[in-house]
Amino acid sequence: MNLTPSLCERLGDEGELLTFADTEPIQALQTILEQHPRLIVLERLFAATPRGAALINRIKNDPQVSQAEIRVMSHTGDYTRVVSRGSGAAEPAAEVAVAAPASAFSAEPSTYDGSVATAEPPRQLDWHGTRRAARYRIRQGVEIQLDGNPASLVDLSVMGAQVISATILRPNQRVRISVPTDEFVMRFRGAVAWAKFELPKPTEPPRYRAGVEFADADPTAMDDYCSKHKL
Repeated sequence: MNLTPSLCERLGDEGELLTFADTEPIQALQTILEQHPRLIVLERLFAATPRGAALINRIKNDPQVSQAEIRVMSHTGDYTRVVSRGSGAAEPAAEVAVAAPASAFSAEPSTYDGSVATAEPPRQLDWHGTRRAARYRIRQGVEIQLDGNPASLVDLSVMGAQVISATILRPNQRVRISVPTDEFVMRFRGAVAWAKFELPKPTEPPRYRAGVEFADADPTAMDDYCSKHKL
């Protein structure tokens, strides 16, 4: 369902608009940073998604667009809210946790507008089971593979890991895990416990931060790996 026309109709008095679909957060962010609009509008449903929350957080924390008003609106016109830049308070669960259908968001050269609804991302869930084992922060540059794709380790225990990946990761996704060592490659199964889409600096590509729970890893071998690569 394309929500752009309805949203643009309600923004007709704001001036010339540029619009972006919910699949184009990178293009929208680039336009915002280049044109420094006075107004950024996001449709409520898109803001409730991980991409929407990541985009709002990225805009809120960038001094280049500190003067822009960030507004969240529904395409039906029954909801409008100005996002506070100073508050770190989380949104109500009804606005944050529900996945949104296809939506859009709009901007204007000297007035940027977007479509989505949520000023803060959902609270990051901890990976299941890691409270039962010591967790170690891992040195920068250490990687494992998930389904053959590289993923950087953030922290690690014998039960699971927090990773950053350029490849899409989704909650409950089952993955094949490969952990290279000096002598051999450990291979076992796991599942994504939580995942969050992130928009880092403009010069960096989008990425996914996720918690992965191990299903059948060798505890002794993983404990040795943690000891070798922890900070």
